[in-house]
Amino acid sequence: MRKKIYLPFVLALLMCQFAFSQNDPNAKTVLDGVSAKVKGFKGISASFSIKSVSSKGKDNGTKTGSISIKGQKYLLKQGKNEIICDGVTIYNFDGNKTITKSTLEESNQTLSPQNLLSNFYDKDFNYKLISSAGAFHEIEMTPIDKRKSFLKVNIFIDKSKSIITKAKVLDKSNNILEFNLSNLNTNAVLPDAGFLFVRAKYPKDAEILD
Repeated sequence: MRKKIYLPFVLALLMCQFAFSQNDPNAKTVLDGVSAKVKGFKGISASFSIKSVSSKGKDNGTKTGSISIKGQKYLLKQGKNEIICDGVTIYNFDGNKTITKSTLEESNQTLSPQNLLSNFYDKDFNYKLISSAGAFHEIEMTPIDKRKSFLKVNIFIDKSKSIITKAKVLDKSNNILEFNLSNLNTNAVLPDAGFLFVRAKYPKDAEILD
């Protein structure tokens, strides 16, 4: 699984608002509930962890970070890496000397939070409810386009919160990425200024690539 989808997918867990086609009606009921809940959030902040497990079951380590979301604006930090979006433009700092600049329209070509804010699931996935045992609903999502770099995504919806807090992504080499959200605050007060790209905050020799 390529590193570039790690951070956007974490954002997607909190930002998704669904539009549905003809899929498992039980899964649709659960996802409708998530959609209704997420639409009422004015500001979201959370911590996250990303665990990588090889096809042979080897633990390749865990990365941690934090995210803040307000509408289409977001700020994500993982170590020295940072992604900031002002609602129009996305700036991705690699933690070293490169800042990649893109637009929301351009991000629609990849697995990104913006895709998941519109008809992404409707267009790109089949889904079904796997289990409702315990504290979570588990829904399996498989891409319609088999050229995608992953085979499936299993998302876990916390029953008490009606929001996605965990996910497992299986890539075509049978490696697994496990995502978990914690310290979730769905009533966060987030000033717009916190989502603005400020060049002076980054290394002077960092190159900005369009």
